[in-house]
Amino acid sequence: MKIKFYILLLLDALCAASVSAQIVEPVKWRVETMSSSDSLIDLVFTAVIEDGWHLYGTRLPEDGPKPTAFFISDGQGQLRPLQVLEQQQPHSTWDDNFLLQLDYYEHTASFVARVSVRETLEGTVEYMACNDRMCIPPTTWEWTIAVDSDSTNKLAQQSPSVWWIFLMGLLGGFLAIFTPCVWPVIPMTVSFFMKRTKSGKPLRDALLYGLSIILIYVALGLLVTLIFGASALNDIATNAVVNLFFFALLVLFALSFFGAFEITLPASWSTKLDRRARNTSGILSILLMAFTLVIVCFSCTGPIIGTLLVEAAGKSLLAPAAGMLGFSIALALPFSLFAMFPQWMQRLPRSGGWMNSFKVVLAFLELALSLKFFSVADLAYGWHLLDREVFLSLWIVIFALLGFYLLGIFRFRHEEQAQGISVFRFMLAVISLAFSVYLLPGLWGAPLKAISAFAPPVTTQDFSIHSAATVQEHRQLATMDAYNEAFEVARTEGKQVLLDFSGYGCVNCRKMDAKVLADEQVQEALKDYIILTLIVDDKTKLEDPVVVTENGKERELKTVGALWSYVQRTQYGANAQPFYVKLNADGEQIGTTYSYDEDISRFINWLKQ
Repeated sequence: MKIKFYILLLLDALCAASVSAQIVEPVKWRVETMSSSDSLIDLVFTAVIEDGWHLYGTRLPEDGPKPTAFFISDGQGQLRPLQVLEQQQPHSTWDDNFLLQLDYYEHTASFVARVSVRETLEGTVEYMACNDRMCIPPTTWEWTIAVDSDSTNKLAQQSPSVWWIFLMGLLGGFLAIFTPCVWPVIPMTVSFFMKRTKSGKPLRDALLYGLSIILIYVALGLLVTLIFGASALNDIATNAVVNLFFFALLVLFALSFFGAFEITLPASWSTKLDRRARNTSGILSILLMAFTLVIVCFSCTGPIIGTLLVEAAGKSLLAPAAGMLGFSIALALPFSLFAMFPQWMQRLPRSGGWMNSFKVVLAFLELALSLKFFSVADLAYGWHLLDREVFLSLWIVIFALLGFYLLGIFRFRHEEQAQGISVFRFMLAVISLAFSVYLLPGLWGAPLKAISAFAPPVTTQDFSIHSAATVQEHRQLATMDAYNEAFEVARTEGKQVLLDFSGYGCVNCRKMDAKVLADEQVQEALKDYIILTLIVDDKTKLEDPVVVTENGKERELKTVGALWSYVQRTQYGANAQPFYVKLNADGEQIGTTYSYDEDISRFINWLKQ
């Protein structure tokens, strides 16, 4: 069967050659590097596949077509296989030519391999691609790359993001434990376990119960990724419409925690699951009990999970699952521990009004966080409804009210009147009120570096007495006219041009602005540059839409942001922000590019290269 296929493939290739002398190259490859450690570096191979074609996967049956394979030189002229990690899940379908189930990629494919650092790395990629009419023969693409330790890209930033989301999930899980939906359920669940444990294996059942909770929540995180897709998740952080949706969602969660209403799942779900859990035994019974817990506690855990998934959505492909893993581990821990050691429950504080107060505190935090997402949309569309002073005013009020609430100065109607406050609660009130005081100078232009990742940029502020030099003194938002004029000015003044690819929804961009670009030494080095800031999520309409061809498909760029995003992808092979490129007055690139890195000395050295 394989010989027959290759004969047909050869005939296809000969026919194609007789019809046209054009070389068919349906797959375009590129390779980039990203830092891993002092001795290791990650190679990122990206394949751009023409519409209608597909690239075969890396794991195929022996009787199938040639799988995609990667090789690297050992430095002595010999090639050895290179183990790669697939960044996308391949499609799988039945192939009538081979009578086999085969894996393949469409549109794009990305692979990552970790190797030892050398000055020059080289190797080959062997691959095969087909469409509905023909296949190209097994093809070899040779690659060579000079390793630059300062070069980073978007994938290099994903690991810290994933770990950060995992830690956020862990914190969210611990917070959920103290809500009135979860805390009272712990003794009831443990009591139910002790009554059912006739097998004499409470330790096993407790561990299985905890693992079942983890499995359910991680599956939820994976489901979010599957629904939205990897590419959509990477675009969410800078999408203005999606950020407006997130803003509304977090406000809804806050109102729910304030006590305006409860977000619950249908009660019949938990009733049916509980009945089945009681009527079954073994692992299935434990899994059904875990499902029942998830549904019963949803009114309190739902807003926390929703907030976590909102934060995870724009970080990376694995972030939603990582967040849910952290959340579920923290949530499952007390159920498993108390099931194994029921005597510990006697030391637990009793349920009471403190749990409702805990929900209200979370509501204040949800409300403050929601403004961050509204700010992204406001900046992208240029509404100027939430400029910096308005944002800070709202945060000052929110955290001041939180402090007053913790001191017991006011209560909501559905809450019991507290008889004094604890020392811990008093200290939390002090922290909240102190934070409000810290924000006050920001109304007059103070940089407030601690919240630079959340607050709108200083340029949106109408009034400022802050006299220190800022990057804005010689920085301009790039329009088509400004982009062209910058090179004219650079030629006249003998300067270079620094392209600063940024975004209104880019948290790391704001960190770089506040902590690196505003530094006095960096400011001095930047005097030799004309800085053009290209906002990739700017929704300003172009006077004349630009028609481009990308990945073999024609599309129309209608906004300024879409144009700058296209320039960054096609000219510099990157789509993460912040991203800096040095150009001479003729528009030619100088040296390497630079991505998110808060090391001031490294950025200055890069500027002076």
